[in-house]
Amino acid sequence: MNGEMRILVVEDDNKIASFVVKGLKQAGFAVDRCADGEEALVFAETTAYDAAIVDIMLPKLDGLSLVQRLRSRKIRTPVIFLSAKAAVDDRVRGLQAGGDDYLTKPFAFSELTARLQALIRRATQTVEPSRLSVGGLSLDLLTREAARGAEKIELQAREFALLEYLMRNAGRTVTKTMILEHIFDYSFDPQTNVVDVLVHRLRAKIDPEKTRLQTIRGVGYVLKSA
Repeated sequence: MNGEMRILVVEDDNKIASFVVKGLKQAGFAVDRCADGEEALVFAETTAYDAAIVDIMLPKLDGLSLVQRLRSRKIRTPVIFLSAKAAVDDRVRGLQAGGDDYLTKPFAFSELTARLQALIRRATQTVEPSRLSVGGLSLDLLTREAARGAEKIELQAREFALLEYLMRNAGRTVTKTMILEHIFDYSFDPQTNVVDVLVHRLRAKIDPEKTRLQTIRGVGYVLKSA
């Protein structure tokens, strides 16, 4: 569904911004990034974006004020607010300011993209397939159920996210770094072996014969369709 989708990322934290921008570009989006609210206002007024990801705490012009100004100028770009605050009243203020969704830091990239795609679907009234099927494996993205043939597979949240990512990239090798950035949040230490452990757990559940989910030594992993 990405096509030529263009996303505006408004985030002053360079580590978080680079994590989000890199991930979105890998997912096929065109991305512009602003580090303060005033610059973002100019970008949003002069470019048509399919969605914006806006941090609430920004220099020069905070995220809530930015979106309020955009809405007052009839700019309807769907907005996901990012905030370190999880309090309900902050979420309410974000939605009252004209935001469409709210994500609390730290977050996994897979959750951000799922929410982003849902926002774009709602804005454009497009329908994305709710099921993925690869080589006898199937995922229902609405009920969050996985199956191998007729047999249901119980997956934990990160196992499900990894399988969805591999299925969307079936036949293509995905690196450990890509998996780490997609499934885990930006505060994870990339030197850890969490990806190996997660792949091992998932393989035991979906591919005990070790024919579908293959390791490409020194590169990453690939999910084969047959």
